[in-house]
Amino acid sequence: MADQSPEQVLDTIGAEVRACTACRLHEKRTKAVPGEGAIKSGIMFIGEGPGFHEDQQGRPFVGQAGKLLEEMLAAVGLRREQVFITNVVKCRPPGNRDPQPDEIAACNAFLERQLTAIAPRIVVTLGRYSLARFFPGAKISAVHGEPKFADGRAYVPFYHPAAGLRTPAIKQMLFEDIQKLPEIAKQLKELHEQGYFEQKQAETAEAAVSDEAAAADEPASDQLSLF
Repeated sequence: MADQSPEQVLDTIGAEVRACTACRLHEKRTKAVPGEGAIKSGIMFIGEGPGFHEDQQGRPFVGQAGKLLEEMLAAVGLRREQVFITNVVKCRPPGNRDPQPDEIAACNAFLERQLTAIAPRIVVTLGRYSLARFFPGAKISAVHGEPKFADGRAYVPFYHPAAGLRTPAIKQMLFEDIQKLPEIAKQLKELHEQGYFEQKQAETAEAAVSDEAAAADEPASDQLSLF
């Protein structure tokens, strides 16, 4: 509801996630995992889906990958309680398999509402499926750590911490990439001060009007008569 506080909205989303039966993932879950953390921190981490420990506890990133994420946060002076953490799917895929497109789609409205309620300044994607949500067609090896400024915020793609547990080189990249967040936050502030996002919005609106005008001026195409 429009008069709800962000906290109330997230509580509502959490209750809906726990009761959700919109896709097959609810059939074998122990606990759904809506997400948790600080609402007003301005930083939101979005992973792929809950694993075994998350499914048992109903909390995101509480296994070994979560411990690595906490180490990464500590490297820039943050604790997990100071950021918001969630996933693109809210229930564990069996055997930790990849989430399927229809499962991601079933959870998309929850994620959209979380983004609206929290209004983060920085969104950090963790892994391929979170990356695909905000960077369609991109490869994590090519874009990790490089921000995209859009919608008044910065979207920053990271490898998933689980990949860092398996590969030391990726673990090093994760720590290097998270060290970029303070500078990215500074860049974002400067872009807001310069009116960058308002200018982009105006340009987009102007382009849309031009496209509509061009379409209206186009002559109707000749069609072959069937008779």
